[in-house]
Amino acid sequence: MKKTKVAFFAEILIADFDGASRTMFQILDRIPKEEFEFLFVCGVPPDKELGFEVLQVPTFRVPFNNTYRVALPFLSKRKLQKTLDEFQPDVIHFASPSPLGAFAKNYAIKNQIPLIAIYHTHFITYIKYYFRKLPFLTSFFYKKSVNITRDYYKHPEMVYVPSSQIIHELQDICKLPGQNLKLWQRGIDRQLFNPAKRDKNFIRSIVKNDLPNILFVSRLVWEKNLQTLIDLYHYYEKQKVEVNFIVAGDGVAGEELKQLMPNAFFTGALDHEKLSVLYASADVFIFPSDTETFGNVVIEAMASGLPCVVADGGGPKGFIKDEINGFLVPTNDVKAYFDKIQLLLENPILKTSIVQEALLLSQSLSWDNLVDIYFSDLKKMARRA
Repeated sequence: MKKTKVAFFAEILIADFDGASRTMFQILDRIPKEEFEFLFVCGVPPDKELGFEVLQVPTFRVPFNNTYRVALPFLSKRKLQKTLDEFQPDVIHFASPSPLGAFAKNYAIKNQIPLIAIYHTHFITYIKYYFRKLPFLTSFFYKKSVNITRDYYKHPEMVYVPSSQIIHELQDICKLPGQNLKLWQRGIDRQLFNPAKRDKNFIRSIVKNDLPNILFVSRLVWEKNLQTLIDLYHYYEKQKVEVNFIVAGDGVAGEELKQLMPNAFFTGALDHEKLSVLYASADVFIFPSDTETFGNVVIEAMASGLPCVVADGGGPKGFIKDEINGFLVPTNDVKAYFDKIQLLLENPILKTSIVQEALLLSQSLSWDNLVDIYFSDLKKMARRA
């Protein structure tokens, strides 16, 4: 049987680097090798064996976020083109609107090869956070971001988008055609994330008390709307309501966040096993970010039996049903977060009802089904090429 050949372009191929990487590796770990041949083109190579050729291109470190590296394909253009010409891909997949993504897109267009993409990052919504100290630049870069998004995602035969909310925004703001936008959500490992992991001794070892525990899990970067988290922390102190704020994750804003929330508990980045116990053992999960395409951490919390209070914007708005399986509140309304958190802490019947509905939602999300759709679509595109 002739194998379907896929050239897969991604800046960073480290499995647990961020939510986008974890999504990609749900696919990569399930490649049916008897049916597919992959060529991986990346800036940062994988930290484990993938079983296929990996072509690494030069990178440079992003000035404002030194955890990221951007691939520079033009520095190895001749080798890259030669490798692709010899590989003869049936389909090209690009992961992000970047110089590497541009190379993949242009090569596919020039050689009339079908393109597929997963919409991982809603960069349009990042602008207000990147330029929060230079607001006069916001409008210019917002328009530029919209144009870049439109230019990249109008070409693929199929763009997987993780929520109906983001599909509507891409159609409305970027004027992308609806026919190439396909709802492709995210799965959840319910063996890993589930209420049975609850362990009060584990969380008490972190906080050393029995106060209610409010949990926030994320990369610690400003585009996650950390300012609202900070404001909520200080609002609790002002109201003299005693709770623990637990922050799990790391990132470029981590040290500043610790200074601004001196009595909060910072765990740093946790492996999935410890994180699953933390989710199941906390009392309320908060997530003020409105820049998510989906919101993996929200689903992880829901699957762990942890009720969620999240921003009424971005991906989670597509699956949180307000007052049924969680709470949606205006993105920067600190009092609204406070009121909903306290409602959950003080009303166990309501909390139980919301947790049960959230568990039902998480049970409907299967990585196996989503990955089957992806590989089926690759075959269809290859046959039509």
